Amino acid sequence: MARLTFIHVILSLVSLGTGLLLISAFFAKRRAPRLNGIFLFMAVGTSVTGFLFPFHGVTPGIVVGLVSLAVLTLAAIALARKWSRAYMISAVIAQSLNVLVLIAQLFAKVPALHRAAPTGTEPIVGATRGLALLVFLASAVMAVRRSLYRLG
Repeated sequence: MARLTFIHVILSLVSLGTGLLLISAFFAKRRAPRLNGIFLFMAVGTSVTGFLFPFHGVTPGIVVGLVSLAVLTLAAIALARKWSRAYMISAVIAQSLNVLVLIAQLFAKVPALHRAAPTGTEPIVGATRGLALLVFLASAVMAVRRSLYRLG
């Protein structure tokens, strides 16, 4: 189990990092074919390895994993068909889901944050998630409006 957790965390961190780089590429009008592939591969790997942990009923993590896989499937299709706007939107949604899970994990695992929100339902957690969602919503809207990123 420790090995699975390690692999899952590494995939998650690489996915988060490449997702941020990818969003910055959207704004810089940089084509990033390798980054697209790495992000999609790592994000799918993150979701898939999340399903390998012991099953104790449907949890928010399982729901997020299923939604993430659906969004990543749309992103892969959009990338293959060179649908720039659809790809940007789905990639930003996938990244936002990764960040929401990161926020939950930080409040659960980092002692100082856990003391501030021991149940994970405190207002500070909701405010942090809300702020993250606003940032990603604004990123998606700005990227699509300005059509900054070209796949082809």
